[in-house]
Amino acid sequence: YKPAPLSEKTLPDTFVVHIRVSYKDPVTYSIVSGDEKGYFIIDSSTGIIRTRKNLKPEDFPVSFRVRATDSSNAALFIFNEVSVNVEVIDENDFPPVFPHSLIEEGLEENVSATQIVQLKAQDNDTGRNGFLTYGILSGDEQKFRINESTGTLYSTTSFDYEEEPREYQVVVYAEDDGIPEKKRGYCTVVIKIID
Repeated sequence: YKPAPLSEKTLPDTFVVHIRVSYKDPVTYSIVSGDEKGYFIIDSSTGIIRTRKNLKPEDFPVSFRVRATDSSNAALFIFNEVSVNVEVIDENDFPPVFPHSLIEEGLEENVSATQIVQLKAQDNDTGRNGFLTYGILSGDEQKFRINESTGTLYSTTSFDYEEEPREYQVVVYAEDDGIPEKKRGYCTVVIKIID
């Protein structure tokens, strides 16, 4: 049996899976091995498995054995076993966070396309929930670009202190690859053109 993955936020007493056997006599169901931390409980007469307590993603996946025993004749001890494999999805708990929400950088005029600043956000999730990509939310996208994997912000052209605006604001985001939804963090970079 491989039930649908459970969320790490699954509450105790949540239905997991229904174990069934085809047998002429009544059977008794029991979990016989593999659930050492006691996450699951089975109804001995129906075979319905439920969660017993809150789930910790770091303890999963778990594979445990369920036994169906003939309860009509204790002397014969007829039984069969199946494996139940349960996975837990680590929810996307945290958004990415930049160390500073506002950064000021100087950019000398008449310099062709160049690196302005290396941005780095932190995400306290693990796995794909903590995998970050970067992008520009707003600002002059023709004059600036960002490396989506490294977070490095670049100019794409040279600037003239006398002719152009002397200050630009670029709002950058970091987005995680979270499940069930992606989360974002933001940072504003103020770029001042230097004479």
